[in-house]
Amino acid sequence: MIINDELWEDIPLIHCYTEEMNEYSPIVIFLHGFLSAKEHNLHYAYQLVKKGIRVILPDALFHGGRSEQISEEKMNLKFWSIVVNSIQDVGKIYNEIQSRFQPTKVGIAGTSMGGIVTCGCLKKYNWIDAAGVCMGAPGYIAFADYQLKEFEKLGAKLPFSDEQIEQIHNMLSEYDITKTPEQLNNRPVIFWHGKKDKTVPIENALHFYESIRPYYQQQENLHFVVDENQGHKVNRSGVLAVTDFLAKHLTGN
Repeated sequence: MIINDELWEDIPLIHCYTEEMNEYSPIVIFLHGFLSAKEHNLHYAYQLVKKGIRVILPDALFHGGRSEQISEEKMNLKFWSIVVNSIQDVGKIYNEIQSRFQPTKVGIAGTSMGGIVTCGCLKKYNWIDAAGVCMGAPGYIAFADYQLKEFEKLGAKLPFSDEQIEQIHNMLSEYDITKTPEQLNNRPVIFWHGKKDKTVPIENALHFYESIRPYYQQQENLHFVVDENQGHKVNRSGVLAVTDFLAKHLTGN
């Protein structure tokens, strides 16, 4: 496996592939979690590359190679702006892919914040052929409200006014796939979630999954893996389930 650090437009990323691949090889854009970085998901890339898939792992704004040494407290306040910026980054990366390659199919996947970004991309981009959502939350507005309630539980004063919260809701509605589930258009999607996850509780994704099942004529295109004993961390079986699903739908193998 060849692992290259590259810069596409203004986005630092890792490009993983083999010499046997060509311009038609399918591609997965893989997105990391909050306060993480691109290199922390190389084990996913390894599994995908050996199945014949080229993998692009970008750094999110203020993360990894784009870090500006911002405090965790300030990063928390920027969470949703980072998510939206990442969705826009995916569009830029796709344009670069089109100029460099002619992939048969393009998929997207991510963990935690990356899984949340993946859900927004499914609403925004109809070119996505398959997706993997690990510990994600497709209901943006519902998850933003959950975050605010958790903040209040700590006894802290909310850093946003009611007017600002309404503005955030309006911004997030543009990317909230739960508002327009028909936009999934029967595209293959796998969800993975630990039942004991306290950071991104499973209910958000699970309720969405249950609501979209009637939209799927091909049930094999929609899958939800629940690990009864896991918290906010994907175990090995989860990594394999997600990468196998993506490989099946992007390569046919």
